[in-house]
Amino acid sequence: MSTATPATQALKRAGVAFRPIEYDYVAGQDRIGLHAAEAIGAEPGRVLKTLMVEIDGKPACAVIPSDRTLSMKKVAAAFGAKSAQMMPPDKAERLTGFHTGGISPFGQKRRAPLAFEAGALNVPEIVLNGGRRGLMVALAPADALAVAGAQAADLCAERG
Repeated sequence: MSTATPATQALKRAGVAFRPIEYDYVAGQDRIGLHAAEAIGAEPGRVLKTLMVEIDGKPACAVIPSDRTLSMKKVAAAFGAKSAQMMPPDKAERLTGFHTGGISPFGQKRRAPLAFEAGALNVPEIVLNGGRRGLMVALAPADALAVAGAQAADLCAERG
């Protein structure tokens, strides 16, 4: 299957090194990021999920480890907003041009403010969705931030 997606094309245009990783996507998984981590044999904390949110009613994108959950209070604070909530999946698909389970922070149809969980960036390589279900990309955290035009912020809920 082709690894050419708007996300991988954005990475190529930016001239950053990345490694595509394909896996068998299984529809209907509750926790897609954890499924992807298991399928590719990677630590869940290094496999990041891309979540579309609405901050004060406007779109934004939060990227966090697949084994963590968002703190809406922290997301709102990171973007200088009063409130944050998850974006409905159909709206996220229209906005990004990607299907849920395949949303990437790179190459979205309409750019939205973007933040990565700061605590996930202290490793040599992170893995993110490559723009379609069953395709991930591995790259350096600094390159991911640069290409996405993202900030690093505290976004995750405390582990309970």
